Amino acid sequence: MPNALATEIANAAARMVVEEGLEWGPAKRRAVRQLGLPTRTPLPDNDLVEDAVREYIGLFCADTQPQELLALRQLALIWMERMETFRPHLGGAVWHGTATRLSDIYLQLFCDDCKSAEIALIDHHVDYEPRTVTGFHGESVEALSLSSHSPVLGEMIGVHLLIYDLDDLRGALRPDARGRAPRGDIRAVRKLLESPPE
Repeated sequence: MPNALATEIANAAARMVVEEGLEWGPAKRRAVRQLGLPTRTPLPDNDLVEDAVREYIGLFCADTQPQELLALRQLALIWMERMETFRPHLGGAVWHGTATRLSDIYLQLFCDDCKSAEIALIDHHVDYEPRTVTGFHGESVEALSLSSHSPVLGEMIGVHLLIYDLDDLRGALRPDARGRAPRGDIRAVRKLLESPPE
């Protein structure tokens, strides 16, 4: 059972995630600072933050968030189809259903050759920025970050292609702590888009 302090931090972080589009880690750390707590204060786990985000969306964004999530999933599918050769999987808030128009799209690509996805973007004249980010096992992973226009939302959305080795695919599909798939392939995303809003 989470303690009251962890819940307070999670609620403050959830507001920043939804209203400012912050990622969960930075939102938790900023919530600790905003609440005037010591920097070493233990942070709530992601499940607690996810619950707080869902609650916040339900209270303050129930009329807009489902359409925004649908638009982000449609844009994600476009990029998954473009990068289909690299076995794309959608993860993060867009996959789990907690995304708003301020959320970025995170696609994990599983490649035989880590440079091949980058070459594909160059061949299609896509402007991107290479970066190094933390992967799903805490390791450093190359990411190709770009902006893509969402016709439905009428704005640019951040799309991040995280490049993994093909061998990482098996471990990537293990259920999370709640027994859910942590990411989904093209077929799973199409199925989400065909099902009624959450």
